[in-house]
Amino acid sequence: MALTLLHTAAVHVATFDALRDRIAPGSELRHVVRPDWLDRARADGAEAVRDDLRAVLADGGRVLCTCTTLGPLAAELGALRVDAPMMRAAARSAGPVVMAYALESTVAPSRDLFVAEGGDVARLKMLDLTRFWPLFVAGETGAFHAAVAGAVRDHAPPAGSVVVLAQVSMAGAADHLRDLAVPVLSSPETALKVALGAAF
Repeated sequence: MALTLLHTAAVHVATFDALRDRIAPGSELRHVVRPDWLDRARADGAEAVRDDLRAVLADGGRVLCTCTTLGPLAAELGALRVDAPMMRAAARSAGPVVMAYALESTVAPSRDLFVAEGGDVARLKMLDLTRFWPLFVAGETGAFHAAVAGAVRDHAPPAGSVVVLAQVSMAGAADHLRDLAVPVLSSPETALKVALGAAF
């Protein structure tokens, strides 16, 4: 059975198809793209799309939700959260965790997941990069990733820390940070590996 990926931005389809071709050729992915769900969740709360999410999950197949804002509700309904494996790794790290985010509605879901995975909230330093979100919305993903990476670099994460790129949309910034002295965690590849290998 195909793995269904629930996206709130169409650009993520190519990202996950490319990852699939590299790590699990031949695996079948089904993409559901609903940017309007993110708009509604930001305006009225995630509960506003509960019935729509439930309908996607109704066939009993595997679903990976790639939207951080909708992640808690999707997980409650039986989907895998794209940020869960990444946040588990961050929670198990020993030092400070710099959590970069570009959308305010992802702050609480990301922080709560970190704590749920056993992380100490006192270790979290939230890095607000919401000023760059309009670049992503405008389709300027290259500029968005470069801006995110530049801001992370300017923040100068301390030795022994871990940087978390909280949203799938930010993952491309990791390519600009390969020389950073601390680990940079992003969610797509790890989550897809888990989703394709797990029964949930």
